[in-house]
Amino acid sequence: MSNISGASSGSSNTRRGRVEGVPTVCLCGAQIVGKISKSDPNPYRRYFRCAYVVSNKLMDDNHVFKWVDEALLNEVERLISEAKRLEQMVRENEIVFDG
Repeated sequence: MSNISGASSGSSNTRRGRVEGVPTVCLCGAQIVGKISKSDPNPYRRYFRCAYVVSNKLMDDNHVFKWVDEALLNEVERLISEAKRLEQMVRENEIVFDG
């Protein structure tokens, strides 16, 4: 098993940098890369990882690690919330213009 292959079986580990949504840059400033887990608990599961960690094969670090499915779910939830907020703003403006 690779030492960067997604050892966490659930949500982002608390030792690692936590981010909401799809990460684009690590907390250290490095770019994020997409990888595929080769671990027994998560075979072929896709994840986002700090490029610095990947290139240096680090373990147990504070750099970004995020499962792709969790990141996309965060993004969908954020977009739903934003759509509701914008819908409410439109409703409030309609009331002002109708009155």
